[in-house]
Amino acid sequence: MLRTALCELLDIEYPIIQGGMAWVSTAELAAAVSEAGGLGVIASGTATPEWLKAQLQKARALTQKPFGVNVMLLSPFVNELMAVLRDEPVAVVTTGAGNPGKYVPSLREVGTKVIPVVSSVALAKRLTRAGVDALIAEGMESGGHVGELTTMALVPQVVDAVDIPVIAAGGIFDGRGLVAALALGAVGGQMGTRFMCARECTIHPRVKELVIKSKDRATTLTGVTTGHPVRALRNKLTRKFEEMEKNNTPPEELDKLGSGSLRLAMVEGDIEFGTVMAGQICAMVNQVLSARDIIMDVVESAGVVLERLNQQVVKTK
Repeated sequence: MLRTALCELLDIEYPIIQGGMAWVSTAELAAAVSEAGGLGVIASGTATPEWLKAQLQKARALTQKPFGVNVMLLSPFVNELMAVLRDEPVAVVTTGAGNPGKYVPSLREVGTKVIPVVSSVALAKRLTRAGVDALIAEGMESGGHVGELTTMALVPQVVDAVDIPVIAAGGIFDGRGLVAALALGAVGGQMGTRFMCARECTIHPRVKELVIKSKDRATTLTGVTTGHPVRALRNKLTRKFEEMEKNNTPPEELDKLGSGSLRLAMVEGDIEFGTVMAGQICAMVNQVLSARDIIMDVVESAGVVLERLNQQVVKTK
């Protein structure tokens, strides 16, 4: 058993949250993670409220255990999505790309925990004052939109700056990463990239193959000049981004280049001109496993790490 305060907060068996990844984290994956003892999360991205309703219905048909929904606050449908989540409450709402403060009271009224993703201490403090239940401190090792600080540097600073639980994210693959997160003061870990190769994940098989074949330097950052950098696997699209940024292309032109590219990869399987968002631990992912097997591998390897550390500690009188 590996239980922390996060398990009590979210009523889950293991202190593991599955990251909310647009076009990746669907009801099938979220339900499988929750059934395995973690917290599964459906990512709403820029989807419509009708899509979210259908996903909630599907997830509830697959599991009776708690699951969450990730809401990107820059979504054109954010108000409608939040209305759906008030009418059909879930255990947790995680948020990104903004301040969920105005939605916190109504979500908490229906029993939903609100847990934003943060990439800086300043944002962590601001969102804590907004009354959220916990924070996900995400380092730049993660896939997708990232900040400037690494997980190792960010997590302990956020832990020291706030008085609510902190979950670590970015670069967590197995029990070693989870134990490291706990050592930094976090109450659990969020994993995204590894769950891309869960059997229940519905992304295109070509994307899973690309992740499995990736090496340690397979990812790159694009969109740095726009102020919203994205980590993704290198391909023809990222090289085009890099070329355009070197030529000082205006941000709006870069936005056009990236528009629709995530769906192009994850749904249609275009791994050259689509955006394959993935974290730096992608090189450690070497097989497709069930969500349950992934979680049990993390939990069991965490136990091995803790036992080894206990044996290595020099006991003094």
